[in-house]
Amino acid sequence: MLIAAAVCPHPPVLFPEVAQGAAAELASLRAACDRAATALARCEADRLYVVGRGPVEREYGPETGGDLRSYGVDVRVGPAPGILDLAATTGRWLAERGGLTPDGYLELPSDVAPARAAERGAALADSAARVALLVMGDGSARRTESSPGYVDARAIPYDDAVAEALAKADTAHIEELDPDTARALMVAGRPAWQALAGAAGGHPFNGETLYYEAPYGVGYHVAHWTRT
Repeated sequence: MLIAAAVCPHPPVLFPEVAQGAAAELASLRAACDRAATALARCEADRLYVVGRGPVEREYGPETGGDLRSYGVDVRVGPAPGILDLAATTGRWLAERGGLTPDGYLELPSDVAPARAAERGAALADSAARVALLVMGDGSARRTESSPGYVDARAIPYDDAVAEALAKADTAHIEELDPDTARALMVAGRPAWQALAGAAGGHPFNGETLYYEAPYGVGYHVAHWTRT
């Protein structure tokens, strides 16, 4: 049963080693992510899973790690680096900063069907009596002229609606997110968010927004859910 979840983004610049001189610019985002991870530590879950986007659908155990060599820095996370994709690597790093060691990792590709993402999330929730999820995912990267992708007028309204859904723990809205629209708007978080909706299983949750901004033209959401 899912009892709590944290939603965080996974930009590589979240790591001070990648951001270097610009690390202070994301201090508030980093602090919000730490706050979300710490809240998971307080919920006393039996199992904690990290969910994020990856190249293919795959699941890993607690001994798995990742690294940031592809970003030009020698940062290694976990005892077996080089396996997890960026989202799960960032999730493990945030969990460890909060004093937690995840029990497993679920990576979902950008083209996974909403129903499949929800199914995988529900399976994680059913794995123990008290389950917590650390859900990794960025919003649209097509918001402004400084965004990685070309500006799309739909991007900011899309992110605003996701932010509202996360604040209200509105699983119905999250379940209805269209994969094609998410890909067009360069939204990395859609698969993981829909896994969270599946894990919630229609049960009521209280949502809290800890951060929603777009410092580099990408929507970054940080939220915390607790079961009522």
